[in-house]
Amino acid sequence: MGFLDIDGLGKAHYHEYGTGSKPMLAFHGYGMTGRQFHVLEKSILQDHHIYGFDHFFHGESKLNGWTEQQILTGMPRDLVKAYAEEWFKQHGRQRFSVMGYSIGANLALILAEEYPDLIDEVILMAPDGLAVYKGFDILMNRPWGRYMFKVVTKSKWLAPTLLKNLKRVNFIDQSLYTIAYNEIDTEQKRLDVYYTLNLIRLLKPDTNKIASLINTHNIKCTLIFGKHDNLFPKKAALPFIGSVQNAKVHEVDMGHWLVTKQLDEYLVNLPQ
Repeated sequence: MGFLDIDGLGKAHYHEYGTGSKPMLAFHGYGMTGRQFHVLEKSILQDHHIYGFDHFFHGESKLNGWTEQQILTGMPRDLVKAYAEEWFKQHGRQRFSVMGYSIGANLALILAEEYPDLIDEVILMAPDGLAVYKGFDILMNRPWGRYMFKVVTKSKWLAPTLLKNLKRVNFIDQSLYTIAYNEIDTEQKRLDVYYTLNLIRLLKPDTNKIASLINTHNIKCTLIFGKHDNLFPKKAALPFIGSVQNAKVHEVDMGHWLVTKQLDEYLVNLPQ
């Protein structure tokens, strides 16, 4: 493991694992750390050496000198490029791949957009960033939504009540409910949710440009969706899927919680 000292941002902590030799920069989902992908040991980790980054407000990554107002304004997307530039300083400028799950897909996609001539492969699982997600758009970009998000963060009972209602209408499943509830049961955890989503609010990949670059540079692209995922379903990503040539698209019999040994078994047993 190690740290990237990113000027104007802070220390981005990363975990290293995998038995393969191909470098892959990986970005996890909310509430996890850069170790999240270690369960894919029979499939992806056989070919790749993972550099899995902790998001800020997760694991050991720490912002340096950021005020609350800066966090709420959001991290400029050019700082995502700084991840790669600092990584190059440590490991040499070289070809690499990217992987992202859920909100982590935004960072993976931006790196693919910025370094198409160096990217070998893009792997996205239950990805945010391929379509506008109305719920996040309201919370992050609409004045009334941002106000509501702040109020819910400060309240001890509003967030749990909202989660229960989302589960009741099958917007989220039991596994996602359990994970989410465990991330909002204290004021500090609710603040971490609030700060995390605000920090990444400006990290919007240009999906039309990325699809074109994937095609032009013949970048291998694998997209994995949960059949029962109501958060980032396959149907929302169909325009992107239709514009990428030769993308490998999988819809597995799972919900949003994809990065598991079950997915590892699915991937390792795919026909060659």
